[in-house]
This record gives sequence, structure tokens and C-alpha cells, in this order.
Amino acid sequence: MNKTLLLIKHEFVNTVRRKAFVILTLAFPVIALLGLLAAQVIPGMITPTTTIEKVGYVDKVGIFTQGLTEYKTELVPYAGEDVAKTALTDKKIKEYFVIGPDYLSTGLVQRYTLTSEIAPSSTVQTVIKDFLLNNLLKGNSEEVIARAKSPLNIDSTTLTAAGTPAARQGGFSALILPYIFSILLMMAIFTSSGYLLQGLGEEKENRVMEILLSSISPRQLLAGKVLGLGAAGLVQIVVWLISANFLMKIASSTWGNVIGSLQVPPEFLILGVIYFILGYLLMAVLMAGVGSISPTAREGQQMSAIFTLPVVIPIYFMGLIMEHPENVAVKILTFFPITAPITVIVRSGLSEIPLWELLVSISILILSIWGLFILTTKLFRTYLLMYGKRPDLREIIRSFKEA
Repeated sequence: MNKTLLLIKHEFVNTVRRKAFVILTLAFPVIALLGLLAAQVIPGMITPTTTIEKVGYVDKVGIFTQGLTEYKTELVPYAGEDVAKTALTDKKIKEYFVIGPDYLSTGLVQRYTLTSEIAPSSTVQTVIKDFLLNNLLKGNSEEVIARAKSPLNIDSTTLTAAGTPAARQGGFSALILPYIFSILLMMAIFTSSGYLLQGLGEEKENRVMEILLSSISPRQLLAGKVLGLGAAGLVQIVVWLISANFLMKIASSTWGNVIGSLQVPPEFLILGVIYFILGYLLMAVLMAGVGSISPTAREGQQMSAIFTLPVVIPIYFMGLIMEHPENVAVKILTFFPITAPITVIVRSGLSEIPLWELLVSISILILSIWGLFILTTKLFRTYLLMYGKRPDLREIIRSFKEA
């Protein structure tokens, strides 16, 4: 046990002293702080433009007579397309559009411009839409016209089974923190488990592993490395959480409405810590197994993609998790050990996860970690001192049976 504790301390100290670890740990708060400062300083440095751009239009219906000037854009009427085209080529107007005679039945508006682009800018689209609505609703009050331009503003409230407002209302603001935290969680897991894989590969290549195994058992070696690097990763997560709290206070002065609506339930933080620990332990044991059978550190990093790529699967299903958190596919991602940490963190920000799902997910993770730890220990014992050749799957299965 003393040897394991010494190894834990050694791995922890060596990891937190790494320049890469320190830079990555400080990069998130520093970059976020610089972003907040830039968001506050840059708008004040930009001189607002007073130039009004002119956009021409040709009305073939005969009812669009009420002009419009908004968003620093003025609409200029032209009697025909040839006149508008000449004004465009002479650069008297930025662009022009034609309202065809069948507009009322088709809604088609033909736009002409000298600039190649994927789509019209949002400003141009808004100006044209407002112009059309102003003319179509002529004779109505300004309130009716304004409401027609913006007819919908939904404010949803989630109720409990008893009919009272739920403590967790969901929405975009509720997703911000879980999404950011899931990315940071993924980075921390990859960083810590990556150091483990790199360290094993280097110690195997330079024969330091032979010296270590002469004084410590494979089980103690694996436990010491996994727990030592895990402690370093936990320190990284704690630093990020503390800095996030500090950054939120700074951001509240600029985006008070959004930041003020953010809620960080205590159970979210508890789940975050639990799933970081379990997610890291799972990946660390997998990386240790890869490192034990890989003849070089480079080959180990290439093989590790088999396990690291599935971790990011929940990111690709973010839309499904956001819109249908109770979907069967989302539950499968919640229970599958490799995808569980990210999925649970994102789901926890949108809705309450049933207790039985959390218990099943955590239980599967713990059993997976324990089973993989036993198998990886056998791999350590058999292949850690083998050099030059990576065993194939048939050899590994045979060694498990013999062990």
C-alpha cells in the first residue's frame, strides 16, 4: 500500500508540474477572461457608420408605394427594370429587387446584385420583409403592423405533476453551463488519460518499466498511475469551476439578463464530480490496457482513437438530447459507459433525470471500471515487458484464458 501511495504522489506531482498541464489548466480561464474584456472594449472602439445604403425596387403589382428607411438602408422606387439595372451598374444603388405581377399568389421577389454571395444578409432580408408588410398592411395601426412583423414571443413554463412550477425550467440558458462543462469534462478526461498512455509508452520504450516492476506489482503500478493522474485531473476541474464562478460575476455586468437566468443546482455539481471521476477511471484503465500492449507510445496513441472517438458521440447527438431528452437513443447513451459522462451532464441541465437511470448508469460504469481493471492488470502482467511486436486479438484472448 505504501508503494501505491508513493506512486500516486509521484504521478500527481509530475503531472501538475508539466508545462502542458499548467498551460491547459490556465488556458480556459485566461481565454474566457480575454474574451469578456474584448466584448466590453471592442464595441466602444468601433465608430458607428452614418452612411445610408440605397436599395432599389420595381413594383409590378402597383400597391407597394409606401417607402421605407431603416437599418441605415433606404428603398428607392424605379419605374422599370432597365432603369434599376442602369442605376445598379452605375453604382447609384447597392442592389435592387423586383416584385413580380404574380407576387400576391406566389410571394416571389427577384433580387439583383453585383456581389456573389451565398444568401442575402439578414439586414437586407429584414428591410425587404418590413417594406412588404408595411404596404400589405396599409391602413392598419402601427401596433398591428409591428405585431405582424414580430407575431410570436413564447415564454414556456415547466410544471410538475402537482401542477406547480418546476425548479428546473430548462431552456437555452439552462444548457449553457452543462454544455460548456461537458466540453471541459471531456478535455480533462482526455488530458489525464492521455498522460497515462504517454507515460506508459515512454517508460516501456526506455526500459524504466523493468525497474518499476522489479519493486512493485502490476496491480499496484496500475492503481498508482490511474489514481495519481486522476487526482491531477480533478485539480484541473476544480480550477475551472472556481474560475467559471469568477468569470460569471464579470460577465453579469455585460450580459446580466442571460447570466442572471443561469442556475447551477448543487446536484449538477455533484453529478459533474461523480461522472468526471468515473469517466476518467474508465478511460484511464482503457488507455492503460492500450499502453500495455503497444510496443511504442506512438502506436498507443493511434490505437487509443478506438476509445476516444466514442466519447464525443453525445456532442453529435446534441440536438436530439436537447429536444428529446427522454428518447430511447438518449437513454442508451446514458447507460453506455463511454458515452454516459457527457450525456448525463448535458441532460442534467435540461431536465431532471430519473433516479433509477442515474443509479443504473453509475452502476454500469463502476462495474465496467472494475472489470476492465482486472483485465488490464492481466494485460500488464503479460505484455508490459514485451517489446517489438503488438499482440493480436487472438493472443490477448488466449492470455486471458490462461491467466
